[in-house]
Order: sequence, then C-alpha cells, then structure tokens
Amino acid sequence: MNERAPMTLTQLAYAVAVDTYRHFGRAAEHCHVSQPTLSMQLQKLEEELGVQLFDRSRKPILPTPAGERILAQARVILRECERLYELLQEDQGTLRGELRLGIISTLSPYLLPLVAPLVQARYPELTVHLEELTPEQILEALLTDQLDAGLVATEVDRPSLRRRALFHEPFVVYLCPGHPLLRETYLDPYQLRVEELWLLREGHCFRDQVLQLCGRPPEVSPTPQFRFESGNLETLRLLVDELGGLTLLPLLATRYLPAEAQQRVRPFREPAPHRTIYLLYARTHLKRSLLDAYVSVLQEAVRPHLLSAALLHSCTNAS
Repeated sequence: MNERAPMTLTQLAYAVAVDTYRHFGRAAEHCHVSQPTLSMQLQKLEEELGVQLFDRSRKPILPTPAGERILAQARVILRECERLYELLQEDQGTLRGELRLGIISTLSPYLLPLVAPLVQARYPELTVHLEELTPEQILEALLTDQLDAGLVATEVDRPSLRRRALFHEPFVVYLCPGHPLLRETYLDPYQLRVEELWLLREGHCFRDQVLQLCGRPPEVSPTPQFRFESGNLETLRLLVDELGGLTLLPLLATRYLPAEAQQRVRPFREPAPHRTIYLLYARTHLKRSLLDAYVSVLQEAVRPHLLSAALLHSCTNAS
C-alpha cells in the first residue's frame, strides 16, 4: 500500500494564496513560484485530504463548500506558526520583522510624515509596508490576511477583528479669502452653509462625517453652480482658494498649510466635532509586539499636534 505524503505548511500557504487571489497565476506570483509548481502542490494537498478545495470551472476560481472550511482552518494554522517566531523575538528582547498596514487617504499624507522618521530611527530592523486604501479595501485585506492591521476613521464591528481607538482628531473649517466667517474666532456647525461646502466624493467616510455634522444626510449632496467632488483634501482646499466657499479638514492636515492659509483656519467651539482614528487587526493578535511598538510611536508623534492631550490619552487604552 502506498503511503501518502503528509501535507506541508507550504502547501497550505499555496492554497490560501489561491483563495486570496482567486487566480492561479497571481497566487503563484505572490508565492514566488511557477504556476505549475503551485498547481502540483495544490493537487498533492487535495489528494492527501481526499477533497477538492476549489471549483476550477468557475471564473474567478471559487472554493468548494468543503474547501471553504478547510481554507479557514489553514489560515488559522499559518497564523499560529507565524506566532511562534513572534514569541521567540519577545523572549530574545528583539524587535524585527515586517508589518503590512493599510491606511485611508484622508489620514496617510498627514500622519505618515510624522510617524515614519520616528519608527525608522527607533526600530531600524522593523520594515513597514503601507498601502493607501479605502475602508472597504482595508477590511477585505484584513479578512484575507493580506494586511496585519489597518488605520481607519470608522467603527467596524466584525467578530473576527478587534478595534483599538488611537486618538481623536478634531475637524476645522478652511475658509476662502474674505469669507464673512473669518471675523469669528470659533465656529458652530449651524453657521456653515452646506451649499458652500466642497466635499470628497461618495465612498469617503470623511464626506459622510462632514454632511452629518452640517445636519445633512450623507445621501443628500449640496448642489453648487460648479460641482466637483474630489478624493483629495488638498484639491478641495485649492478650490476654496480659487472659487470661494469652504471645506472641512482634519486637524493634522493644517500642519502643512502655508502661513497665509493657516490664518483662514477656524476651529469649532467646544465640544469640537472630531473623528476617531482606529487600529483594526485580527483577533488572533499576530505581531502583537510589532503593532504595539508602532502604535506607541504613532501616538507619540501626533501628541504635540493635537489641540489637547486628552484627545490622545482618553482613548489610548480603548479596545
């Protein structure tokens, strides 16, 4: 009787890659092997298990009902194996490895220049791969193990994910030259005319937060004479400069404004509206020491730029 070769971690990794990318070619490229090699190892795994993992007649390739259960367990096995290396690093007191982080576009250009130099100086053996994504893309990448964590500004409630509040970032109003509200030191939301607002396009959580702040449901849009909805806050700011009106910015975005533009920023009267920046990560809590180190540096970097230390301290231990 021929004995079957036992399954390997490599075979499980190949199967998970196919499930993630739903394409043999892209999965092979991700695993740095040829497509025939990946297909052969996947076939051996299916022979060992006695079950077909994927329906190859579908485009894109989809797991079979039995395959879905097996692939879910394969992800758990691979994560736990990776955890062994993290435990070894913790025992040795070292901090090295790779973090794969997703970050939303209304945060990345303002936060990363503050955080990256500190991380580089303090943890030279830590490699951080950052990708600018929508909240939906971050969520999908976390659920398929393509990211270790994500930085978002919306509450996400998924049983397989944990959410940790990092800091509260106030909103401020950016006004065009000569705007009547420049006479005010602090503003209230009711003073903002929605028809003057320049907004991010639909799909951005910052857009929804701005409209809700102004008492307008997210599905109802302002209708100015010249309507332009951008995915970039800097574009909105330049439109305010040239065409008038106003827009709302997260506080960290004002750090990079020219001196003249800084004079046209007005904070809200307390309690100031704000957004909460969250770290999302899997409940299996892989790379805990790396994530904790990164979060510690992040909070240290933003602390001097928040209006009040309470904006950071009040949510440091939230989960």
